Amino acid sequence: MNIDQLLERSGGVCEICGGTDGLVRVEVTATDDAVFCEICAGGVDAPNGHWRALEGAAWSVEPAVQIAVWRKLGEVGEAWATDAQLGMMMEPDVAARASAIPLVHKDANGAVLANGDTVVLIKDLPVKGAGFTAKRGTAVRSISLVHDNAGHIESRVEGQRIVILTEFVKRK
Repeated sequence: MNIDQLLERSGGVCEICGGTDGLVRVEVTATDDAVFCEICAGGVDAPNGHWRALEGAAWSVEPAVQIAVWRKLGEVGEAWATDAQLGMMMEPDVAARASAIPLVHKDANGAVLANGDTVVLIKDLPVKGAGFTAKRGTAVRSISLVHDNAGHIESRVEGQRIVILTEFVKRK
């Protein structure tokens, strides 16, 4: 679809947040396009609370918007986003397209992480239920990427298998 068709479909607003400034055409998949503002398209840092608009956009009937919302909810890494993502209702073919592209896991500096990488903790992290704190500077070897959340990795620290937020690690 061209931008004019997308603007007509969306009523001239961002299909995620409803904003009207800086609208651009975004290719969500090879066959799905949507119109988003610069923030939702990823070109500008989002102000606090901006991504809460995803909860309403999750109910869109447009497959392109559903796919984009489902993927962004997976990146947000907060409990409300996980709940919203799990509550989304999509046709099976749309759900397949949404999950077809693997999530990209990035460390605190934006470096792409892969299974088996070694990372270093950049902050002391209390490990809930294990009774210890993983100290800043600890090397965490052989990480595993959480397949449905780009903000989480798993590995062993002091013999305990834990989930670590990617924002608290840097790739070694």
